Amino acid sequence: MKAEQLPLELEHRPARGREDFLVAPANEHAVALIDRWPDWPDAVLALAGAPGTGKTHLAEVWRTRSGARRIEAAKLTKKEVPELAEAGAVIVEDGETLSGEGLPALFHLINLVRETKGFLLLTGKEPPARWPVSLPDLSSRLKAVPCAEIGAPDDALLSALMIKLFDDRQLAVPAPVISYLVPRMERSFAALSALVEALDRASLAGKRPISVPLAAEILKNREESAL
Repeated sequence: MKAEQLPLELEHRPARGREDFLVAPANEHAVALIDRWPDWPDAVLALAGAPGTGKTHLAEVWRTRSGARRIEAAKLTKKEVPELAEAGAVIVEDGETLSGEGLPALFHLINLVRETKGFLLLTGKEPPARWPVSLPDLSSRLKAVPCAEIGAPDDALLSALMIKLFDDRQLAVPAPVISYLVPRMERSFAALSALVEALDRASLAGKRPISVPLAAEILKNREESAL
């Protein structure tokens, strides 16, 4: 049975200009908020989750729809604030990297977006309420921002993503390999990507098909290297 035939009841959400986005319990709240725009519960919203969970992907979906301007939090300064707010929709990514002038700049951006009836999307590893912010006024604003957290992937999502990553590499992997790996691997998107890459490399180097025995070897090697 080829990997593509593994039955998975997950919605394939087309992300404009990007790869399909798989919707599962871990991310459905975040997807729903993005899809709800412009009927947001607040002018400022946030997406939070570990690296690789799809924050940037969803932000890009929203940018395509809204025409939003995008800026990394570490590069935000006061001089950019008026131009960003003028766009009517803004994305500030990696909020934990805010520092120095970026702190008052974000405070003013939040205020200006609200005044002009625009929209602001913040992203970060943690919800804005947990960002290390030393500016009391900004801290107060961030604690009030509604946030959709993208959680750890469940078995269905890990399986679907693994199939997709193998397919991206033009590898048809048998379903038993997927079933073997998912309950034994580290449950994160970053670990999934690294595992698929390691299996691909090992298969090419040894001229071996990707099988359960090869998968077991790679998992054992990764566990030993982590010690």
